[in-house]
Amino acid sequence: MPTSPSKSTNKTTSKSTSRPRPASPSASKSKPVLIVAGVAVAAALLGLVSYTATKPDAPGRSGGSSAVAEVTADPSAGVYPELEAYARRDAADRLALGRADAPVVLIEYADFKCGYCGKFARDTEPELVKKYVDTGTLRIEWRNFPIFGEESEAAARASWAAGQQGRFWEFHKAAYAPGAKEKGFGTERLTALAKEAGVPDLARFARDADSAAARESVRRDQEQGYSLGATSTPSFLVNGRPIAGAQPMETFTEAIEAAAKTAAAKKPGPGR
Repeated sequence: MPTSPSKSTNKTTSKSTSRPRPASPSASKSKPVLIVAGVAVAAALLGLVSYTATKPDAPGRSGGSSAVAEVTADPSAGVYPELEAYARRDAADRLALGRADAPVVLIEYADFKCGYCGKFARDTEPELVKKYVDTGTLRIEWRNFPIFGEESEAAARASWAAGQQGRFWEFHKAAYAPGAKEKGFGTERLTALAKEAGVPDLARFARDADSAAARESVRRDQEQGYSLGATSTPSFLVNGRPIAGAQPMETFTEAIEAAAKTAAAKKPGPGR
């Protein structure tokens, strides 16, 4: 795993490669000790593949990374059941899509300045929503994981603020539109994105984006990601299965369908 930051917008920063941050005291108290073992193993997996899964293409190549996180036909392969506890399943979560009781939860740790996060948001996520979220199989939970400096942090808080007025996913779409990150995420630009996303009260948006509540929400998401061992963006959990990088649709399809099959097998039948 690399020990120094890369010039690529999809490699880790020195901030994120030094060492994983510990979970907050409140988070630690809420999780059983068994999770520590699962986190350690998952952290090793994410650390192993995060560099290759997110490195830019070589000159002359097109498309995404050729590295694919391990996903096999065996539903238990690469799955750490303890990590399923990272899913919040809060019906009031405005940074989530899908039923709170969906059998599969995909948690995404991402940064709005991350090019490969944008690729996933544009190319893969809409297909996942149509195929799995809309049919009740999948829930997607967003985690703000800003690792590229002050503008990343500001964009993360702005996305949370948009969510307070029910426009998180519209802001998400605007911020990940082609060419959006190249325009930066300064204050005026974030306001323009909020307007584009249809946030009704821009004055409230500005207050919320600069609030202690926004900072706390982003900090909580960051600490969860660091405690897992995520060192690059995007990183994912699918019912406890770590996946690093903007992998092809097939990777997510296999992981989601395997997780759904496992969930169905665990579900008590009538009279049980």
